[in-house]
This record gives sequence, C-alpha cells and structure tokens, in this order.
Amino acid sequence: MKVPEIIKKDPWLEPYSSQIKSRIRHFSTLKTSLYKNAGFSFAHRYYGEHYEDGMTVIREWAPNAESIRLLCDSSGWQPDDRFSFSRLNHYGDWEIKVPLDVLSHGSHYRLYISWPGGSGDRIPAYARRVVQDPVTYIFTAQVWQPPEQYSWQIESYIPKNLPPVIYEAHIGMAREHGGIGTFSEFRENILPRIAAGGFNTIQLMALMEHPYYASFGYQVSSFFALSSRYGTPEEFKQLVDECHKNGIRVIMDLVHSHAVKNEVEGIGFQDGSNFLYFHGNHKGTHPAWDSRCFDYGKHEVRNFLLSNCRFWIEEYRLDGFRFDGVTSMLYNDHGLGAAFDHYDKYFGSNVDEDAFLYLSLANDLVHGINTDALTIAEDMSGMPGMGKPPEDGGCGFDYRLTMGLPDYWIKIIKDRKDEDWRVSEFWEVLSNRRYGEKHIAYSESHDQALVGDKTILFRLMDSAMYTDMSVDCESLSADRGIAYYKLINLLTFSAGGDGYMCFMGNEFGHPEWIDFPREGNNWSYHYARRQWSLSDNPGLRYYRLNKFTADMIHKCSSSLNDSSAELKHCNNHDGVLAYIRGGLIYVININQSVSFTHYGICVKKGRWGLVFNTDSVDYDGQGRVPEQLELDTVTDGDGKTRLRLYLPARTGLVFKRID
Repeated sequence: MKVPEIIKKDPWLEPYSSQIKSRIRHFSTLKTSLYKNAGFSFAHRYYGEHYEDGMTVIREWAPNAESIRLLCDSSGWQPDDRFSFSRLNHYGDWEIKVPLDVLSHGSHYRLYISWPGGSGDRIPAYARRVVQDPVTYIFTAQVWQPPEQYSWQIESYIPKNLPPVIYEAHIGMAREHGGIGTFSEFRENILPRIAAGGFNTIQLMALMEHPYYASFGYQVSSFFALSSRYGTPEEFKQLVDECHKNGIRVIMDLVHSHAVKNEVEGIGFQDGSNFLYFHGNHKGTHPAWDSRCFDYGKHEVRNFLLSNCRFWIEEYRLDGFRFDGVTSMLYNDHGLGAAFDHYDKYFGSNVDEDAFLYLSLANDLVHGINTDALTIAEDMSGMPGMGKPPEDGGCGFDYRLTMGLPDYWIKIIKDRKDEDWRVSEFWEVLSNRRYGEKHIAYSESHDQALVGDKTILFRLMDSAMYTDMSVDCESLSADRGIAYYKLINLLTFSAGGDGYMCFMGNEFGHPEWIDFPREGNNWSYHYARRQWSLSDNPGLRYYRLNKFTADMIHKCSSSLNDSSAELKHCNNHDGVLAYIRGGLIYVININQSVSFTHYGICVKKGRWGLVFNTDSVDYDGQGRVPEQLELDTVTDGDGKTRLRLYLPARTGLVFKRID
C-alpha cells in the first residue's frame, strides 16, 4: 500500500503507519462487503411501520423476544393474542399485518414484548412518529400516513459553493413567549431573521425524539422519529423547503454517540436484552451521561445507524449533519478528563476502532447519497484525519469544530485583566488547527449559554447587561464589554477557521441564559426562549450588535474563501494585530486605552478602502473613524509600502484594495 495521504501531510504520523493502513484496509473491505447487501442502509424501508397491499405492516428486530403483541385501541391496550406478531426467521425478525380499521393514519400504538423472565411495553425501534399524551405523559408510536403527502416546491436543491456560515438553532426555544415553539412559527418568524443576517446554513438541534425536553435533544429515544413537540412532518418539510428557497442549507445535530437509557420510550432494552444495539458489559453505559453506548462493531447496529443517516437525508431532504459527541465515540474512556498531548493517544487500545470505522462509513454514505452534503465533527481530541477521506486514512468529515476556541475566550476573560491579553497568543490560538483539514470556528455555542455558565458578553459586562443597554445610557462597563465582544467575534470569524457558527441569539448578545423546564425551576419556560424584541428595538444596544453581526457576515465572508490568514503585523506591547485573508486586511487594536495615529501596516501598494469598522456608531461604537475612508499606501525609508492608519483603542478595521 502506498503512503497514506494524511502521513504525507503530517510526517509525525509515520510511526503509526501500520495502524493507519489497517484503518484504510478495514474501511475498504467492509464497504465492499456492505454494498453487496441489498438491504445495506435501507433497514428503515423494511422495519418499522408501512402500508402494504391495503394493510398496515409493522416489523421489529427482537431476537431475544418470545412473543410480541400489538397494544392499541382495538386491543384495549392490553396484550391480546388476536394481535400477535409472527416470528419470520431465526434471525429475530417479527411481523404483524392488520387492517386499516385497526391501525390507520393518526392511530396510536405500542408493542408488548415478552422475553425469558419478563415482559414490557416498547416503542418500535424504527418508529417514525412518537407522541406524548399531554395528560398522562405516556409516549406512544403514531401511524403517520397522511392521505395527502407534502409536495416539495424545491425538487433538487444544490447549495452555493460557499463556506458555511451556520446558525445553530433550537426550534422549541425559538419563540419569545413561554411554551414550545413550532416548525411553522420558526419558518414564519425566525427564518427571515436568519436569511437577513447572511447565514447560509441552519443547524437544527433536538430534531430526533427525546423523552426529556431539558436534555437539549441529546438523550435520543426514537432515532427515526421527528420530535412531535414542534409539529408535524409536513410542517417540518415546509420549513426545509422555505430554507432552500432562501438559499440556506439545513443540517441537523445527529446523535449517534449514545442513546437514552429509558426502556419503554427508548431502545435500551428493546427485547429484554441489554446488548441488542449496545455493548452488553460495562462498556454499554456512559459513565458521565448515564446513557447507552452503541456497539459499532455489530452489523445490525451499523445498519441501524447508517439507515438513519439515509432516512433523514431522503425523507426530509436535509443537507447534512453535525455529528454529536464524536470524541466520546472514538475513545473507550470517552475522552473524559483526557489530555490529548501525544500522538500515541490517537492510536492503541483506548481507541474504539469500530467507532472510527462506523464514522468513516457514515461519511462515505452521506456523500454518496448527496455529493453536496455537509458533515461536521464535534471532536475535541484533535484525532488526525477527521477531515480527510477514508481512502486516505481519515474519517471523511468536511469540517471539524474548533472546540478549543470558546474555552480559550472564556478563560482569558475570567482569568486575566485586559492589559494582560496578548495578540501573539490570540494569533497562535486562532491558527492552531490541523493543517489541511477544514474547521468551523465559533466563539460560543449553546454550551456557553446554559444556566450555570455565561455567554461572552455576559462575562464581559455582568449586571450591566440588565441596566446599561439603552443607547442613551453612558456606561464604561457596557462600552468595554461590547467593544471586546465585537473584537472577539471578528477575530474568530475571520481567522479562526474555514467557516463560522453562531448560536441563536448570540448574534445580538442575548442577555439571558438557557434553562429548560425542570423540577429545579418549577417547570418554567421563562428561560427556554429568545428575546427577539431586544434586537428589534433601535433604542437598545442589542439592536446595534445584531447589525454588527449581520454586516460582519455580509462584508467579510469573502475572506473565508481563502484557506488561511497571513500574519502581517503582531505587536504585544501596542496590542495591535494585522493579517490578510481573501484580499481583506484586518487590523485589530485590543489596547484598552491607547489609540494610535499613523500606525504603519505593510500591504501591497495601492489605494485601500474601509470595508468594515467595529467602532461605527451603527454598531454601538464611538465613530472615531470616518464611515467612508480611502487611503493610499506610502513608501517608507525602508522601501516598504504601508497603510498609515488611525487605530482607536478596542477597535477592528477591515480594508480592501480598490486600486
């Protein structure tokens, strides 16, 4: 075998050549074997609930079961031998066919499964719709075969070949007032905001059904069921259609890293065994998340999960996935408390090679179904090859998240005075990502907005967020916090990666944390919402921050077409950093109090025009730099051409060569 591409790019991987080549061989062998199987990645078309020949058919894989009976209105919700499944084979497939007067569109049902030594209610593993009774809170599967299927308006959506600028959103908490938001409300009220903000991708959280709303959708129970909390499948399809009309991709958080432990609602002990989809020993339980861990080496599990990938793309025309919890999948210790400080950590006994292989197969499948699909890895370990094709020894993701950036920004805000910040360190952290692999940069996500934590602006301003956000209020605390908020986001956007992500509400510095209804807050929805009215009020600074983010995206996104930024100037004493990317020169002055005049930055000779200015009064700045500004370079005594700039304290300026 020739030298794998990832080793050519990173010679430090040479000592691990045999393991990398083994990954390539295993991927190639298993892929060939799987594609010979006609049912590969189509399990959802066989299992679950279907209409066939005028009957409702349900099939379930339950090899440990002794019997399965249907619970529904016709059975009086009691086990009834008239509604018994037939065992089809020794493999463990079960099937029942019932007339439409027993189960038709809108009917509710569950399975009653008996196994050696016990029995219990279960929801089918491949159920496509699961609903919760508002009175009893009991979950049931629901037949969803509406007589009129949704008619797609955009038959074939091909996204523009642009770097992803992602809006991370949660449908349920996207409304301003209490309760759970809907797909229709999001389409009507929130999508126009996202489109106006310049985002070209929406990443939706919590779409897969989950029993506990406060889990943020990360404790999944039914992997093929769109959460019914937000509306119907038709309403979701209409939302996706409308996004595509606006030129916006839709990707979802795909949780294949674990599953909820619930026995009735979930698939934890589907047929009375604890090893159907999961590891049966201690490896089958996540020690930190109290959830079940998939056995990625098992053929049926791979088929279940790969079919799940296909289902969401084909049924709802999604444009890709952000794979959640990749680090937890890749390592037997789930990366808990691990320091990935040596390449040995990426190979050896602690790596779950079955998980690595599954992720490689999943990426290959997704891109095979849709060549324009977008896949993103949430991996904090820095595993080499995450963003390289499996044939080259990688995992096949298009992008990986820069998970260290939010932690870094929080750390310096918490632990250091402004005067101790160092632009050289900023540059090192922003540039520290694996060469040759693409990254999505973000300064904060939903994690930093959760109760118990703080957003960047909240950390910078504290209580001033509640008292000093009127544009008429003179506040040094607010001025300082907003200035650094803008600089941190501009730095992250322009130098931190190959794409950008913003969590819903952070584009205008949302003042409240997120706290879903739970016993500890008396099941209140008060903090499980977004206060859009703050960003709509011209009398508040939130309005100006919202404009800042939108203009940053519209005016600076062209930079992301370039693979990386080139450092032009870095002076820790002054606090000035300058770099060029995509034809734009970014000049950042983080100095808390000192402004500079005639500050020289080396650029190509010519005339340069101001494109973006964080100090604009439109963005709650002081307006110390003219909005319309064009400057000619000067040639200094050393023969170098420079722009001579006025750099106000705590300001970022962006210029473009116009002549």
